[in-house]
Amino acid sequence: MELPRIVAVGSGAVADLPEICGQLHLRKSALIITGPHTRQALGEHIKDLLQGAGYEPQILVSTASKLEEVDRAEILARETKAGFLIGAGGGRSIDIAKLASLKLDLPFLSVPSAASHDGICSAQASLTVNGERASIPARSPLAIVADCKIIATAPARLLAAGCGDIISNYTAILDWQLAHRLKGEEYSEYASALSAMTARMIVERAGDIRPGLEESARIVIKALISSGVAMSIAGSSRPASGSEHKFAHAMNKIAPGKALHGELCGLGTIMMMYLHGGDWKMIKRALEQVGAPTTAKEAGLNPDHVISALIQAHEIRPERYTILDTGLSRMAAIHAAETTGVI
Repeated sequence: MELPRIVAVGSGAVADLPEICGQLHLRKSALIITGPHTRQALGEHIKDLLQGAGYEPQILVSTASKLEEVDRAEILARETKAGFLIGAGGGRSIDIAKLASLKLDLPFLSVPSAASHDGICSAQASLTVNGERASIPARSPLAIVADCKIIATAPARLLAAGCGDIISNYTAILDWQLAHRLKGEEYSEYASALSAMTARMIVERAGDIRPGLEESARIVIKALISSGVAMSIAGSSRPASGSEHKFAHAMNKIAPGKALHGELCGLGTIMMMYLHGGDWKMIKRALEQVGAPTTAKEAGLNPDHVISALIQAHEIRPERYTILDTGLSRMAAIHAAETTGVI
């Protein structure tokens, strides 16, 4: 079980990064992996902070969530003799850093610029492999430094997507319990309880979560970290990824780039909770309150594509048993989507 040794969440937390590196006894050479949009806002700032403390940082700007980018990071880290990596930015930068750090056997630090997904803490990286999105085992960050002041300035859509990713824990847990009962899959009560608590926290405080507020950023980022810790405890993404994620990945195959991952997971959770016989209306209300889409139209999706994704979702990660495992008929998929108001 890999867990972060240091978690710093707060306004201006990124300023503590040099001190945190010192506490962790990291070597002086570092590779900062960031994106084209987050380089100026975060990557260069981190570089200046580390240089001011006597470190020798280099920056790699990553432009795609592909294994080729991991190779680029690995080559540059070897050339510069980097002692540790920093993923600074969104999910792409952090995922590339966590996978490169595993291949290099070096520690990495997670410095998110938005609260849009639970990958900031998890030991799973989501990258495109052979044209398809894949979840690849990686490593958890040695430390997480989440600056709420920076995260609060991210687009409102990203915060809402992060809430959707957390709320999806509800149905992920139901699927995990189903797999435990029907397939004898190993199940962790502790990881499940932590994941459920995290999802409840967002649902119960949905009315308080507003874009642009540091307190809202703090609530969501802490929930995302807790979700990542639950996955580390379980040794897999099971506590936070079930049928709703299968739907999200199927939707991305059919209509790539139309909606954010967390938005798709939120829509999927509404329909999967209906299939599980749970309180899907509660899920829908919470998503509405945080500003996440609850209909295909709001997410910019074609209703026919939503139906196709529901029908095809069971083909995603067939080794992971969920309520979709036997597949939905077209009639059942239409009924689920129409009953919940998704289409």
